[in-house]
Amino acid sequence: MIAVNILSQTVTISVALLLASLGEMFNQRAGIFNLGCEGIMAMGAFLGMLVPFAAGGGGGTSQLYNVLGLLLAAGAGLLFGLFFALVVVTFRASQGIAGIGLEMLGLGLAGSFFRHFIGGTQSVPGIGVIPLPVLSRIPAIGKILFSHNVLVYAGFLFVPVSWYILFKTPWGLKVRACGTNPRAADSVGNCVNRIRYEALALGGAMAGLAGAYLSLCQTKMFNDEMIAGRGFIAVALVYFGHWHPVKIMWGVLLFSLAQSFQYAVQGLGINFPYEFAVMFPYVLVIAVLAFNREQSFLGPTALGLPFDREIRT
Repeated sequence: MIAVNILSQTVTISVALLLASLGEMFNQRAGIFNLGCEGIMAMGAFLGMLVPFAAGGGGGTSQLYNVLGLLLAAGAGLLFGLFFALVVVTFRASQGIAGIGLEMLGLGLAGSFFRHFIGGTQSVPGIGVIPLPVLSRIPAIGKILFSHNVLVYAGFLFVPVSWYILFKTPWGLKVRACGTNPRAADSVGNCVNRIRYEALALGGAMAGLAGAYLSLCQTKMFNDEMIAGRGFIAVALVYFGHWHPVKIMWGVLLFSLAQSFQYAVQGLGINFPYEFAVMFPYVLVIAVLAFNREQSFLGPTALGLPFDREIRT
């Protein structure tokens, strides 16, 4: 039973990272890495719970307000993505420095708006669990995979959708070309900057949605520290998964399993320093990245490089 609970919690807590990582994958496939993912997630988390809270909070809050909160979070993420694109694509600023700036901007705005409009930690009913008929009754498997809220199912469904978009559509081919050889993409008539804008808008929307998942589905509240480095972990998991949706999903599940395990260690009262349990998932990601350096050639070769069709590099 403990193992089933750990695995079920693993699936639950993996969705925010999965959405953010898949969004970041599109960014990086187009040649842009966005270290501001953390700030976008923070704004998405705040805005996602703001709508149902402002609508009345209590247990009778309509699911319509939750949907509006998700849309507002995704829309804000899209705007942040476009703003980041303006800075790094149009003005060709350093992607690393601009990303850190965006991260600080998002966290600062979310914290300031939270204290101004809400004042203190408040809970919302959030989005409830919807067990899938028949499947949820399967022993063990039913609880692990088929007894979650709708965003969990949608998040994992987006893995094959992302694979199809990236590898089976003309737009996906253009995105990969812009991240691998933008000059070749430009030579056949593709607007590299426009495609990068589109990829960053999509990645931003998904990061905002990931933040809203945390506040509406996982914790059903907001506080300044709730993102807890997930944005940076999402960036690392894209490298871990070699820029491939399915491999990224396995990396997310591995990290989430480690996180779920450390929750279980603390919950069971095992005589073990909880600080080490909290560190374990992050140390695991660092260790795996360190031992996967030989796969770095699989990444987009133009990642982090600005493109100017007038300048040959």
